[in-house]
Amino acid sequence: MPNILRNLWSVWRQLGLNQKISLSLAVIVVVAAMAGMLAWASRPDMKLLYGQLDPKDAGDIVQELDAQGVPYQVEAGGGAILVPRDQVHRVRMNLAAQGIPTGGSIGFEIFDRGNFGVSDFVQRTNFLRAIQGELSRTVSQLDGVRSARVMVVMPENRLLVSGNSSRATASVLVDTGGRRLDLEAVNSIRSLVANAVEALKLDDVVVVDNRGNVLSEGLKEEGLGGLSIGQLRSRREMEDYFSRKVESMLGTVLGPGNAVVRVSVDVDSSQSTTVEERYDPDGQVLRSMTTMEENSTSRETGSITGAGVAANLPGPEEGSQPGQIPVTTAEQSHKTRTDSYEINRSTIETVRMGGGIKHISAAVFVAMKSTGEGAERTLTPRTTEELDALRQIVVTSLGIAPQRNQALDQIVALQEIDFADDPVLETVGVLQDEERLYHWMDLGRSVLGVALAIGAFGFFLRLLKRHKPSEMSLELLRSDDDRRGGRALEPGAEVTPELLNDLIRQKPDNVGYTLKEWMSTSQK
Repeated sequence: MPNILRNLWSVWRQLGLNQKISLSLAVIVVVAAMAGMLAWASRPDMKLLYGQLDPKDAGDIVQELDAQGVPYQVEAGGGAILVPRDQVHRVRMNLAAQGIPTGGSIGFEIFDRGNFGVSDFVQRTNFLRAIQGELSRTVSQLDGVRSARVMVVMPENRLLVSGNSSRATASVLVDTGGRRLDLEAVNSIRSLVANAVEALKLDDVVVVDNRGNVLSEGLKEEGLGGLSIGQLRSRREMEDYFSRKVESMLGTVLGPGNAVVRVSVDVDSSQSTTVEERYDPDGQVLRSMTTMEENSTSRETGSITGAGVAANLPGPEEGSQPGQIPVTTAEQSHKTRTDSYEINRSTIETVRMGGGIKHISAAVFVAMKSTGEGAERTLTPRTTEELDALRQIVVTSLGIAPQRNQALDQIVALQEIDFADDPVLETVGVLQDEERLYHWMDLGRSVLGVALAIGAFGFFLRLLKRHKPSEMSLELLRSDDDRRGGRALEPGAEVTPELLNDLIRQKPDNVGYTLKEWMSTSQK
């Protein structure tokens, strides 16, 4: 190493002024290029930490990142913060432990601080704010919702409740970023809010998007065409179930994506209650039997006497004197029997609920058989027997019992066509290619920066090794006796400043000749 430094210093001393300036500029440019390439290659790969931030949350996150010493970038007007890719998850966990971000709303952490001496009204207001804040955070986490705000109105507690007392209501404002939520997502938001607030009914929750559309309008219980929302949803779920059932079966046989099935179900939504009473006279059963029997006997007797005093005197005791005979004797007997029978009676009450299937039909598309790929792809249609066999399989899987002399094509419409290329697969392929390209670009950027730095340094060393000092023809006068006769300086001899000064004093012509020779050599 010391030898290299001495050689470099020797070469530097032998260079001219222009050569030193040019070499210095070249060294500065090379060093600056190397430093730039190294800085560009070592730049951290930034990834989104949080987006769509509230200004207060963005300020809290930046303050926490400064305290942790984590590098970051602020973009999107302060609404997005980026950190190095390898620190995203760690920073998110640290921020979550600090309760950041809050989503721009206050939750139940409002009760973390002391509330001594706070009135009941303020407590109820804080509780309502906490519920609204927690619901806003929860709704914002749903897929398709960028941000949300929930407003809940609770009726005031009173000792005397009137008949027309108000009820709890809620309004939800969601920012979907220009997209429209489907009814299932809107219904899930309504259910979430209704179950989180006491005495809040599902129909009293209104969901509105940032464009002013009432998303919950289509979820009223009245429904359309006499059908309730539940009946319409049940019909749709039934059709989806049958479609997936048949499509998954055909996809296993024909290949994924080679069959499209749509099933239409006609649901009987009418409801009825039937009460039927039946009497069986032959099945009578003795329930009770009552028997009453009455016997009565009456007798009238008298005697034959003459007129006068003897007839009016009391007679002797009965049976003491002959001549007394009965006049009338009556006997009566009465018997009554009452039998009660219970007739066999049966009561049948039949309640028929709606939801039965009245009619079901299906439409099926199957892809043609194909061989080869690209321009060499050829299509082969199926025979009629094969199509009929597929139709029979669909009818059987749907559980349809054809009526007598009913053709299967009236139940299942099956058609064979050439399917178009799936754009999703093409998009996935393009995204995978772009992902691989970005990966190799990131890797190449790092490798290229190091390679350029090494190459620039090697090129600079090679230039230094190729440079050789030019030979100069000088006449050296060593003493006064040698002034008239000079001799040339030997090649490779070291030229010192003292020697040059001596030459300039003694022989100025030598210096001019040497400069002319150096300039001519440089032009060559």
